[in-house]
Amino acid sequence: MTRYKQADFEEDSSSIGSTQIAEGVSATATHIRYHSGSTIWKSRSLLEKCLILLVASLLLIVFVFGSLLSAAGNREHPLHVVHVGAQTSDEMYCLTETCITTAASLLTSIDKSVDPCEDFYEFACGSWVRANPIPDGKSMWGTFTKLDQQNQLIVKNALQKPFNSMKSKAEKKAKLYYLSCMDPNDTVEALGAQPMLDLLREVGGWNVTGDYFNISNWNLQTTLHTLQNKYNMGGLFTWAVMEDDRNSSMYIIQVDQGGLTLPTRDTYLNKTANEKVLKEYLEYMTKIGVLLGGEENSTREQMREVIKFETHLAEITIPSDERRDEEKVYHRMAVADLEELAPFMSWTEYLSDALRLVNKKITNKEKVVVYAPEYLANLTKIIIEYNNTKEGKIVLNNYLVWQTVRSLTACLSKPFRDAYKGLRKALIGAEGGEEQWRYCVTDTNTVLGMAVGAMFVREMFQGDAKAKAEEMINDIRTAFKENLKGLKWMDDETQLLAEDKANAITDMIGFPDFILNSDQLDEEYYDLNVKEDQYFTNNLHANQYNMRRNLQKLGQPVNKTRWNMSPPTVNAYYTPTRNQIVFPAGILQPPFYDIRQQQALNYGAMGVVMGHELTHAFDDQGREYDKYGNLHQWWNNKTIEKFKKQTDCIVKQYSNYQLNNKHLNGKNTLGENIADNGGLKAAFRAYSDWAEMNKEELPLPALNMTHKQLFFLGFAQVWCSASTDEAMNLQIEKDAHAPSKFRVIGSLSNSKEFSEVFNCPPRSKMNPLDKCEVW
Repeated sequence: MTRYKQADFEEDSSSIGSTQIAEGVSATATHIRYHSGSTIWKSRSLLEKCLILLVASLLLIVFVFGSLLSAAGNREHPLHVVHVGAQTSDEMYCLTETCITTAASLLTSIDKSVDPCEDFYEFACGSWVRANPIPDGKSMWGTFTKLDQQNQLIVKNALQKPFNSMKSKAEKKAKLYYLSCMDPNDTVEALGAQPMLDLLREVGGWNVTGDYFNISNWNLQTTLHTLQNKYNMGGLFTWAVMEDDRNSSMYIIQVDQGGLTLPTRDTYLNKTANEKVLKEYLEYMTKIGVLLGGEENSTREQMREVIKFETHLAEITIPSDERRDEEKVYHRMAVADLEELAPFMSWTEYLSDALRLVNKKITNKEKVVVYAPEYLANLTKIIIEYNNTKEGKIVLNNYLVWQTVRSLTACLSKPFRDAYKGLRKALIGAEGGEEQWRYCVTDTNTVLGMAVGAMFVREMFQGDAKAKAEEMINDIRTAFKENLKGLKWMDDETQLLAEDKANAITDMIGFPDFILNSDQLDEEYYDLNVKEDQYFTNNLHANQYNMRRNLQKLGQPVNKTRWNMSPPTVNAYYTPTRNQIVFPAGILQPPFYDIRQQQALNYGAMGVVMGHELTHAFDDQGREYDKYGNLHQWWNNKTIEKFKKQTDCIVKQYSNYQLNNKHLNGKNTLGENIADNGGLKAAFRAYSDWAEMNKEELPLPALNMTHKQLFFLGFAQVWCSASTDEAMNLQIEKDAHAPSKFRVIGSLSNSKEFSEVFNCPPRSKMNPLDKCEVW
């Protein structure tokens, strides 16, 4: 389901990504809190104590046999594993509940038949992949997905509580929205196509269905005002009020390319490779048109023309890997100049019509930022050609109304929702079919993320996790700055400026404080109307609410404490215009983070995530912004040239990786790959510094690994995942993140510390002689 939501209007940011990217909005186990300590032990029943002792005994037995097997295995690979030395203390291993369950989880994922110096991803994740087949209906499955589903269950339980237990009106709205999605009274099914037909009448009709549409009265400008400004639908281009890259303290209108329905331009242009997808897309469009009253043959032909039009848009769309230089794509101009660049409509009238929603005015002297002037100029040629004939105008209207229809079909009855299955199967190898409550939890989180976040935080977020996470961030910041001093390609002056920028990075952890204040949370959603039995209308209201919230920012100073992700999200991000890193509560849980588990695992998992986001401030795009978040050149030219040589190594390295006979796009994934490598390096240094200053922790039982080896194992295992071929192909084509396997292999093969810790021989696959290093 495509919908303009709050995040679509937020500033560009770089996230850690996840293994469920191809699923769209991410979404089984019950959340388990691990405890240790004498007080908790005393509170347990006799049965619980016996069970824990039994598990501990079994793991000790596993450890004994594991040591023997490992010793035998080490005769084959004697250089690859550093053994924990014998200890005379009665406490040889950590046997707390957390340590036992953690050790068991790590062990069951490892494939001991794989040489860690040949393929560390298979070594760390091989058994996990075999034991975790992709669930029916899903295209990807991994650590991120499992934690996300765990968070969903927490939110579900919160949303199902009685209204009188809700702490705020906003939370009650979230519950109402959730109920409208769950549709316990089958209202959605009873209404069928009627809500969409009513909307089509309001927007001037659709030639596909033949109702209420009159080509003689049709006007492109009016149609865009209605569909895009009144109902916040997409088509032809994208625009929003966002932070000005060159003056990040203020908001400005930004205009960019857009308008494609299918996920990549290549899907339209490479017809041979994407024949199945294009066929299913046409089938999907036809089914929806027929469900809304269109005649099948006529509908199919009209939809074929829409695909042809979208193909023209794909032809002028600039590939993402050619748009990575932020300074080159930034074009600030007056609205009057935009009128000359793209005169297919009056931009002054269009923007004025939108801003009337929030009682703001605009003139043709207003400054806007255009990111794709070439696209808009070419778009004008296409639209003028279509707009010159009756048949062309019909195609334009069919395309624009289709953008509205397709974005709302998930809010209609089952036949409309089922129509998408064939296309979804072709795109990502799975038809979907997740439990309705999971879809509705995700959808509610999309629309009322902060209200849902308040419930989530009260249910699970541990108060001391925030302070501990802050300590870890500062450790990693310090380590990153120390690593700067060892870089030979960076001049001294730029190095000092880079250190200054690292010091200036702000962070937000867990959740925004205002969500626990009922009055402030209610203010966030005061003008969002939600009713229990009106799911379709609730979605329209959500679109309009987000439009107003976005437009209200124009002319206002930037609120740098506003979050782009809701607290339950299993992700993290960096925003260059704010020079800010953010870690929602959703990811600050095992296996990423647990204050009771070994610090090696915390630094290897969550620490690398933190290092990843911090390094985004210095990737090929983030480095163009200064410590205040303003876009301009603050490095000298020689250092920029040397930086590009370092990054060329990364581009070539990742472009040589391939899956399903497809090479990765090392240029498109460059920023994320730089962040992965820099984040790993900073986190390992931070952990090493921590280990030197603190008492050595007891090793985990049965694993037979040093703490530093655990660091790298913890890093790798959060990326354990499985994917359908279709979803993987789509990720390779579209995603700025490399597939999980290569996020592990790529970073570790560049790490001399990894090779030292696992004693990997020179020229082994995980220890190549030539390594890439940026940060």
